[in-house]
Amino acid sequence: MANLPKKETFTFEYLPHNVAELQAFKEAEMTSPFMSAALSILALCEYENNPEESINMLDFLKGPQPLSTYDKQFLRDRLVQKGYVPRSFLAGTSPQNDYTPSQPYTVTIEDNPYSYINDGYAVMHFKSSGADSLRQLTMRRKGDKWYLYNISCLSDIRQPQSQDPWA
Repeated sequence: MANLPKKETFTFEYLPHNVAELQAFKEAEMTSPFMSAALSILALCEYENNPEESINMLDFLKGPQPLSTYDKQFLRDRLVQKGYVPRSFLAGTSPQNDYTPSQPYTVTIEDNPYSYINDGYAVMHFKSSGADSLRQLTMRRKGDKWYLYNISCLSDIRQPQSQDPWA
């Protein structure tokens, strides 16, 4: 992969609530790891409102290997009452505005020289407005499509100001 690092910014008019809405985006072609990572963030944003639909979208993005029982428990542990974590990856968010994204919704995905060290895999990086270090998703190629492989971006971040007893 030449010309590293590379950044791609994706803009969406709405956050999808189900697989059909997710598939309506041109990024659902999933022909690059950037596209698949951007859609993964959107799917994670739905967890707070409807965990089942979020999981359905993530299963679509995972392709031939749906979420395991462990994966579903991991999401529950990381996202119940913390729906602001995936929203923190969207532009315009901050702890001060309770991670309310600007619209249209925008997310920037980037790679680096180490993103492609394992053949067929890509580690994509993106910023959380509530953390100091970049977060990651790992994508896996099958044929000409890139699928979600590993969700490792849901570590705790700074609390929204409205939930911070010290603010």
